[in-house]
Formats: sequence, C-alpha cells, structure tokens
Amino acid sequence: MDETKKNMQSALDHLADELKHLRTNRPNPAILDSVVVEVYGAEMKIRDLASVSISEGRQLLVTPFDPQTAGPIGKGIEKANLGLQAIVDNHVVRVPIPPMSADLRKGIAKEAKDKSEKTKVIIRDHRRKANDMVKKKKSDGEISEDEQKKNEKLIQDLTDQFCKKVDELYTLKEKDILEV
Repeated sequence: MDETKKNMQSALDHLADELKHLRTNRPNPAILDSVVVEVYGAEMKIRDLASVSISEGRQLLVTPFDPQTAGPIGKGIEKANLGLQAIVDNHVVRVPIPPMSADLRKGIAKEAKDKSEKTKVIIRDHRRKANDMVKKKKSDGEISEDEQKKNEKLIQDLTDQFCKKVDELYTLKEKDILEV
C-alpha cells in the first residue's frame, strides 16, 4: 500500500513539474529551465549558467554567473523555439514576454489537459497493480475475502484522492494559462 501511494505521489510530482514549465501569460523563470546552451565546449542548462528573475513586469532578466556567456545564452533561448527573443544587453540577457494569442492560450491549456489525463492513466495503472497484488494474496490464502475488499476500497480511495489532486493542479494551471 505504501509503495502504491509513493508511486502515485511520484506521478503527481512529475505532473506538477511538467505544468510548471508550460508558458502562461505572466513571466515565469521556469520556462527557461529546459533551454540548453552551448558554452565551454559543452551543452549546459541555463539554470547552471545564470540566475533568471522577473524584471519590469513582462520581462525576464537572465544574469549569467560568467558575463562572457551572455551571448551564447541569448542564442540558446532563441534556438529553443519558445517563441521568445533574447536581447543581450552588456552582460545580461533580457527576454521580453509577449502577450499570448487566444489560440496559443487554448493550445497550451489543451497540452496541460493532456498531461493531466496521462497522469490519471498512470495513477489508475498503479491502482490496477495494487489490486492485482491484493487478489494474488487472496488466492494464495494470505488474506481473507473481507481483507481483500477492505484493501481494494483503500486503494480506490487513494486513487480518487490522487485523481482529485491532478484535477486541482490542472484547474489552477488552466486558470493561469487562460488569464488575459
């Protein structure tokens, strides 16, 4: 039972991390987390090369730890196909966040919904595996039929609880995405 709960929590945490990286109408430093930059003869993530903060309302400010990497960071942001343009300004990179069109907002909201539904499928798969284990214990004579029913109900309650959390995460993210 603890293993099932841990697996369901892991699926929920993964969804929360994926939703964090989806663009909303507000600047969010996390949208640059996946950007890879070629520096020092290797590929590195922006978060390993610079700090990213929100500046002046609709703009991200990328401050490299090494000022010489500002140019490659700007190129990396533009290559990432996020629909963002980087402006290298001395030793910092400014990234204006343009307002999203209605179609783009709907598309990103649909992507969030798809990710949420996939997470629910994973959670239900963990439920199925846990129920199969309970049935096996029953057929091996390790537990009684009453214990089997009790465990299956606990597993279903756990599944419902995690599916509800998935819906809550999605609803919050959808609100952020569709907000003008």
